[in-house]
Amino acid sequence: MALDPDDPRPPYMQVASALRAAILTKVFKAGDKLPSRAELAKKYDVAPMTVQNALRELRDEGLIVSRQGSGVFVRERTERPVGLRPHIERAFESDRVTIDFSGFSGETLHGILQEPLDKIRIGRLTPEAIHVRILVPDPTVPWSVPCTVEDQADSPAFRERAAEIMRRHTLAIVDNVAELAELGLVKHATAEVRVHPAAPLFKLYLINNNEAFFGFYPVREHVLSLGGQPQAFYDLMGKDAILFHHSTTDDDTSTGSQYVDQARTWFDSLWNTIATEYKR
Repeated sequence: MALDPDDPRPPYMQVASALRAAILTKVFKAGDKLPSRAELAKKYDVAPMTVQNALRELRDEGLIVSRQGSGVFVRERTERPVGLRPHIERAFESDRVTIDFSGFSGETLHGILQEPLDKIRIGRLTPEAIHVRILVPDPTVPWSVPCTVEDQADSPAFRERAAEIMRRHTLAIVDNVAELAELGLVKHATAEVRVHPAAPLFKLYLINNNEAFFGFYPVREHVLSLGGQPQAFYDLMGKDAILFHHSTTDDDTSTGSQYVDQARTWFDSLWNTIATEYKR
């Protein structure tokens, strides 16, 4: 089942679209295991990395979940998944774009921002200003969670590993946004990262001051190899967080505006008090 050569979308988006349709039409039902990455690559005649990127899209949308050692499954839930990606992409159609994120690593945000930033580079989107603020936990101080399963203790080795993930994704966002200003593609473009000493038990996205996406991090046992030895941790499973959407444009009977305002107040309070600059 080869992809349509006349489809202008990147191959990974075509694969994601096909799998999304199969899930939404119940070809793959809640709880079903998807074919392996190799099987999907063969089916769609694409590289395994293309399939991996397609699966990332579906994880970001809350349609699938990965289980270590078992594979990828259609998520079992009654909640309607909220797609963060189209909301952020639509935000870049505004003249002024503001995105605030608070969470564990910024990995999902980095992936979602790639497409709108690429569209700015080729002239398909032309915002006049972009401002991104990112709050992540300080990896230089002990954490209450994630922690070891054995004695629920902080792990410096785990924090070092997490620090590299944070650095890779958050600083990539900073560099990519700054590049737009340097190239003259956006008049004003800034991205800043600050760290704080609290354990992040939820993730929060604030978009253009009128939308908020909020989701809790499930804490689950996760086995990692650190220093060549497997070790069990209670880890924050960001890809399993279901996002809830609130907007200032919700109807009058909702609390959308209040939620967005309170989320903004909370973010600003943390940003302006105990958060400090993330050193490269």
